[in-house]
Amino acid sequence: MTTSFQAENRIPLNTSRLRDLRKSGRLPGIVFGKNTENEMIHIPTIQFQKWLKQGTSGFIELQFEEKGSLTVLLEDLQRDPVTRDLLHVDFQQVQTNEILRTKIPVKFNGTPIGTKQGGVVQVQLSSIEVEALPRHLPTSIEFDISAMDLGETLHVSDATFAPDVTVISEGNESLLSVVKP
Repeated sequence: MTTSFQAENRIPLNTSRLRDLRKSGRLPGIVFGKNTENEMIHIPTIQFQKWLKQGTSGFIELQFEEKGSLTVLLEDLQRDPVTRDLLHVDFQQVQTNEILRTKIPVKFNGTPIGTKQGGVVQVQLSSIEVEALPRHLPTSIEFDISAMDLGETLHVSDATFAPDVTVISEGNESLLSVVKP
């Protein structure tokens, strides 16, 4: 699923001007990519926050009035350490014919059996780093963790991807564990 945001180019701004931009409901950001110039932009904050709450995965279309649209992926976002308000967002431009390295979000479904025995679910990783052509990238990876017992761990190697997707994350990295408190 592709989400669309109205984006505008921006000039370099000092701290107080960036603060004013955020107060006006716009989130500053940057678009970078291979063989392209970095572009400073801003997008609507509230619309972006709604998208974040839905799961933050998939391609994003940045619509520009003057030059059409760009297809991007969310690469990083910065929040205020105290208020948790969004401060800045980084997007990676997608080249449809080039291999792209990105992080795929991991979603866990169900309640492990081990929690009924007093166990606690610990999430160690919320994404898996992969490489693939954009058309082969999944929007997320889902795991049913309802059968996990006390002491069991889910690893990156337990994820299954299409043959066109190369996993960059180490296979022995833990995604989630059910442990004694």
